[in-house]
Amino acid sequence: MGSRRGQSVQSSALNPNSLQKPRTIITTHLNADFDAVASALAAKRLHPNAVICLPGSQEKDIRDFLEAHPKIRDEFTPLRSVDISHCRELIVVDTCQRERIGKFAELLEREGVKVILYDHHPAESDDIKAHQKFYKEVGANSSIMVGLLREKGIGISPEEATLFALGIYEDTGSFQFSSTTPEDLSEAAWLLRTGADLKEIYRLMARRFTPKHITLLNDLMNTAQKMVIRGIPICIAKTSHPEYVEDFSIVVHELMDMERMPVLFVLALLDDQVIVIGRSRESQVNCGEILKELGGGGHGAAASATLKNITLTEAEEKLVQELYKVLGAEPRVSDIMSTPVLHVPPNASIGEAHDALTRYGITVLAVLDGDRCVGLISRRTVEKAIYHGLKDLPVSEYMTTEFKVVSPNDPFSKVQDIIIHDRQRFVPVVEDERCVGVITRTDLLQILTEDKLRKTEPLFEGKEKYRYVNSLLRERLPLWLYDRFKEFGTIGDELGMGVYVVGGFVRDLLLREDNFDVDIVVEGDGVKFAQILKERYGAKISPHEKFKTAQVVFKDGFRLDVATARLEYYEYPAAMPTVSISSLKLDLYRRDFTINTLAIKLNSKEFGLLIDFFGGQRDLKDKCIRVLHSLSFVEDPTRVFRAVRFEQRFGFQIGKHTLRLIKNARRLNIFDKLTGKRLFTELKLILDDRDPEAALLRLKDLDLLEVIHKDLKLTEVVLDRIRAAKGVLSWYELLFKPQKPRQWLLFLLNLVSEFSSRSIKGLCQRLDLTGKNEVLFTKLREEAIKVASILDRESDVRPSKVYRLLRPLPLEHQLFCMCLGKTHVPKKEISRFITEYQDIRPHLKGNDLKSLGIPPGPIYSEILEKLRDARLDGEVETRDDEIDFVQRRWKFSGDPQRL
Repeated sequence: MGSRRGQSVQSSALNPNSLQKPRTIITTHLNADFDAVASALAAKRLHPNAVICLPGSQEKDIRDFLEAHPKIRDEFTPLRSVDISHCRELIVVDTCQRERIGKFAELLEREGVKVILYDHHPAESDDIKAHQKFYKEVGANSSIMVGLLREKGIGISPEEATLFALGIYEDTGSFQFSSTTPEDLSEAAWLLRTGADLKEIYRLMARRFTPKHITLLNDLMNTAQKMVIRGIPICIAKTSHPEYVEDFSIVVHELMDMERMPVLFVLALLDDQVIVIGRSRESQVNCGEILKELGGGGHGAAASATLKNITLTEAEEKLVQELYKVLGAEPRVSDIMSTPVLHVPPNASIGEAHDALTRYGITVLAVLDGDRCVGLISRRTVEKAIYHGLKDLPVSEYMTTEFKVVSPNDPFSKVQDIIIHDRQRFVPVVEDERCVGVITRTDLLQILTEDKLRKTEPLFEGKEKYRYVNSLLRERLPLWLYDRFKEFGTIGDELGMGVYVVGGFVRDLLLREDNFDVDIVVEGDGVKFAQILKERYGAKISPHEKFKTAQVVFKDGFRLDVATARLEYYEYPAAMPTVSISSLKLDLYRRDFTINTLAIKLNSKEFGLLIDFFGGQRDLKDKCIRVLHSLSFVEDPTRVFRAVRFEQRFGFQIGKHTLRLIKNARRLNIFDKLTGKRLFTELKLILDDRDPEAALLRLKDLDLLEVIHKDLKLTEVVLDRIRAAKGVLSWYELLFKPQKPRQWLLFLLNLVSEFSSRSIKGLCQRLDLTGKNEVLFTKLREEAIKVASILDRESDVRPSKVYRLLRPLPLEHQLFCMCLGKTHVPKKEISRFITEYQDIRPHLKGNDLKSLGIPPGPIYSEILEKLRDARLDGEVETRDDEIDFVQRRWKFSGDPQRL
């Protein structure tokens, strides 16, 4: 019988419809490994009347072993075949943590259930409370179990000996982990004497790699970074794969063994969950303790955790914070707080608070009643109060009284959570109800950008450390742009600033897509950098001091945006960002998706260096759209529309976690807070992209069209018109006309072609369409619909009438009429208007009419219009025909020979 992924291989042992009702159950931790499975079988030998029931699935190697040994396999009963309500004795092996035993944790709360533990992990305060516990400090739990079997003289078969030996070999890293003890070696030796099959052990421990494993191993080697904490070198490597990969832990074993790393932590985004695996040969680094806080477990040498609803970047940050905390290297609040506390008393006036804020050049003041912090007052609040004539009122009337505080002994990570996630920019430090210091957002940024401990370096010194894309730049860019990038780097060198081209330009360069929309990020002062460009090249700049950005327009028309490396804070969901100076990494962290976090350095010594902090290259390779953090769409809902646009443009897929976040954002209705202008901008970008139909269908699938307007539906009629618009645009492009239609406008007109006047009014209000934009969708749209209707009704319409109907409409509305046409007549006549009719003019001009003796005046317009209509309808052709036409209809005294 073949095994199946995600199932317990022993599922065939019993008929699932006949539930067993055991009084004694043996279980172990989720994702059971060889050590756990072997320990469970040994416990069965110690407690013959018990039933083994594992709480979850096992890795493929274990399933294969059990399938190959049916006698052992049949000792295990599937969870669905057991009624645990009758259990009176629970035996847990290879773990003491309640959160790791799945459904069986509920038995721990039930009266009358005796609990027995067999475990080799060091005791923790929140361990399962047991009536009886067997503990020994050994490398593998199987060593404890085998020792007990030997003491009691319980015989085992060679098959069982092989399984028990596999448990020991696995959890001691084939006796190479520092946690290995003499007892592990002694028990393994006894098992070999008892008949354990060393060839089978070697085969399973060697574990042949699949192509997926090789790809992941290569990825881990490329991303491996070494950081030193308290003198201990620790390696962190990351990878991802769109599907779950069986036996991923073997890749971790191989990586550690290849480079003889003392400590390794691997983070892998597999399917929609982040797997964290830790391995340690250093006694000071306890993997189990570190990963316990991430919801995982294990022992000092080997541990793992599974994180759901989190991005790879967030998981890495959690791991790093936990490393600092456990190893005692994370700064305490007392190390970074500012003191003495600048403050005002509660009875101080608003005006006095303003004086203090101005004097000290700060944005927030603590309000202290004695030594106790009773509130916070910000410059913004003070200035608003003064504007409204309230400067004499006490600050107690307007201070904020809801705020979080920290103590001097709290870790740095707690402050970081309050400032970034809770958006509290000023944090009082309180000890024994006394305010002894403060930490501000500026303090946090300084630590994040200057913390030398957190700087990493590539692990593999013997391999290529960095990837340079100089040759790709030279291949893909026009020479003038390549040379200009070199010049930007030289200017950066002169100013002592790091200069980078970032974002979509880099993404498209790696995808071999043309994109000359250039964003430059400067580690220093972006506005100053732009000023230098202005001086040297005569460029025009438009600086934005608040955001530390500038738009630069060169004499040849080339445009670029320059920004200072910055970190953005969103004051509330869907708000515009508040900006602070930061490092390049933090600047890239604020961006929307991993594929847009890539940067290329332009400074001379490292020109062409590709920088990838967040796995953007990996996601480009996997064709996946992923956000960097879970609040991404809450902070900026427009990112949802960009996710859809990028997904459809590149043929990528939105990652499962990112997709879940999109659906959550829709459920929370955070789009209601988006301004119409921001929503309109994103909609225009989607409709201007290569295939708006695919993006619109995706928006429909995600229930996002109603975010734009409740009446927006992709009916078959609307879809037919969208497709017609694609065809019309392709036809028009082949005419090579100088005037280019606004693609977004044509698609949007078709998208709302079934809207009533009331719905159109609501759309204009939602998208903040005013002035000319509003006219496009009201008056001109109605005129276009009327014209299409007229042309549909008249099978033989005169060209002059077609001209008069279409001439007042913008090009996009003319093309819109073609999409609306129900018969061939509108398409034929409008195409003739665009290719022929609109360029036809009379031979005679105003001066000619004057020479014919017609007095100047409004009559000229009437005559010329009639002449044009006559030419369109074939009534006149030559200049003489026109003169004769005028002679017959208007009297004049002039001599035609003079013309």
